Amino acid sequence: MTKMADKTFDVSLNVYGESKCFDDDGRLKRTGSVWTASAHIITAVIGSGVLSLAWATAQLGWVAGPTVLLLFSFVTYYTSALLSDCYRTGDQVTGKRNYTYMDAVGANLGGFQVKICGVIQYLNLFGVAIGYTIASSISMMAVKRSNCFHKHGHHAACNVSSTPYMIMFGVMEIIFSQIPDFDQISWLSIVAAVMSFTYSTIGLGLGVAQVAETGKIEGSLTGISIGTEVSEMQKIWRSFQALGAIAFAYSYSLILIEIQDTLKSPPAEAKTMKRATLISVAVTTVFYMLCGCFGYAAFGDQSPGNLLTGFGFYNPYWLLDIANIAIVVHLVGAYQVYCQPLFAFVEKTATDWYPDSKIITKEIDVPIPGCKPFKLNLFRLVWRTIFVIITTVISMLMPFFNDVVGILGAFGFWPLTVYFPVEMYIVQKKIPKWSGRWICLQVLSGACLVISIAAAAGSFAGVVSDLQVYRPFKTPN
Repeated sequence: MTKMADKTFDVSLNVYGESKCFDDDGRLKRTGSVWTASAHIITAVIGSGVLSLAWATAQLGWVAGPTVLLLFSFVTYYTSALLSDCYRTGDQVTGKRNYTYMDAVGANLGGFQVKICGVIQYLNLFGVAIGYTIASSISMMAVKRSNCFHKHGHHAACNVSSTPYMIMFGVMEIIFSQIPDFDQISWLSIVAAVMSFTYSTIGLGLGVAQVAETGKIEGSLTGISIGTEVSEMQKIWRSFQALGAIAFAYSYSLILIEIQDTLKSPPAEAKTMKRATLISVAVTTVFYMLCGCFGYAAFGDQSPGNLLTGFGFYNPYWLLDIANIAIVVHLVGAYQVYCQPLFAFVEKTATDWYPDSKIITKEIDVPIPGCKPFKLNLFRLVWRTIFVIITTVISMLMPFFNDVVGILGAFGFWPLTVYFPVEMYIVQKKIPKWSGRWICLQVLSGACLVISIAAAAGSFAGVVSDLQVYRPFKTPN
């Protein structure tokens, strides 16, 4: 019996004549709020990207660095607000729901653009899983190396292989990936959001302490020096790569619709989502400005690519250990927040193609003492496990944190954060072509396209440079 059929048997109504158990689409009542949505967003946004912001600021300097951070925050908030209006087609209260980003593109743009969106979105989600696996292994290695430096001195070799740590992270993700869907990972997002604030605050505190101890603010107005540190061409490529790193730090639009689909109504989901977006982007921008600027102020041109694992800081070693453990815990949750839409897409497609297959549709109750039985699905178990294994192996083969972050930021920023939200909003609101607002939106989209192309070029140049000294299955120390 379908959920829609179940709805006809739900005679329990509230004072407005609405079902207490089901929403207007026949699905179980959504319970998300502005705070759970904010937790999901913060979990997705304040991720490993924050750790590269001091390095990104160092490439751009005191003028361009903070300015670019603010511009990206504004664009992200504005286009996210546009995208939130596309959750329902037509009326914001009673219109047809779009459950995924692709559903929204299909309802508003249709045709070939849906396929393009799907390829970009799911490749980006796949890439994020790789990036988070690399980042988590680097943090686990940093704990080991931090204790080694404390014991043997700062100049000890303390070389550590990333392979076992990536495998450990992969095993954890195999377990957590069996959580069926978004609605059941709110607790994981809240824990991850707390962890993100923990390590960001520690990184910020260490940067402030370094500046206070030396009494000197490092850095320059134009960033890393040409000649002494890098060549003129390297300066250009690194500046472009920094744009990609900052874009990655703000990217979450690709899962915005999926987050919005967890929200209860009334009020209208778009209204709640805009509040959650404002809260989340404001909070993350403050953190980003502080972490990026104080990290640059502490280390100047020598700012490490990863603030907490690049060993600009050595002491207190136990505080660095806490920060890096918090990063790992956060990335365990963030991995799931990003991958759930991809998991759901594959499983829905498999169900549509093979609706009578017991392997795909049958759920087995696994008893858990003191809790409700866990519903285990064989297809979900096998395919999600294979997915995690593939991302883990690729991470072992290409462990370039900054380059991967830059590529992901460049690849996903323009199409998913800017182009599709702008085009869908124009259709949704029936904005006339060549009107003032239409022209402004197209100028915004065009400018962001140029930035994305530049960021992609810089990041790929970084990969080419890294490959010249690369050894497989070994994370550079």
